[in-house]
Amino acid sequence: MIKRTELKKIARARIKDAEVLLKAKRYDGAAYICGYALELGLKARICQTLKWSGYPSTNKEFANYRCFKTHDLDVLLHLSGIEEKIKTFSFNDWSNVANWNPEARYEPIGTVSEQDAYDMIMSTQKLMKVL
Repeated sequence: MIKRTELKKIARARIKDAEVLLKAKRYDGAAYICGYALELGLKARICQTLKWSGYPSTNKEFANYRCFKTHDLDVLLHLSGIEEKIKTFSFNDWSNVANWNPEARYEPIGTVSEQDAYDMIMSTQKLMKVL
């Protein structure tokens, strides 16, 4: 299990990583890392909602929780218990990040613009405050 507090700590670190990548004009990497930050934030929120001390991290721990073993932000948002709140009050920010997926690592360099990376970081930061 990954403790909820550790998930939040890693998520904050990934946002800082994204900011460094943005400053270095590494826009694809900045957006990619933001997706993982949000994924971790959502998983921490799921722990809070379900009153879990941590999130499953091994195949054995996921044995009875297969639907929780995902990178799909929409699925994680649904499981978090605050989907309606996010989609009602933070819709624009959610729209900026909702299309992220880990397969973006295979996209050609230059796929993400500076503005898109900036928007992704700003939206991720705002959403993390709600989570």
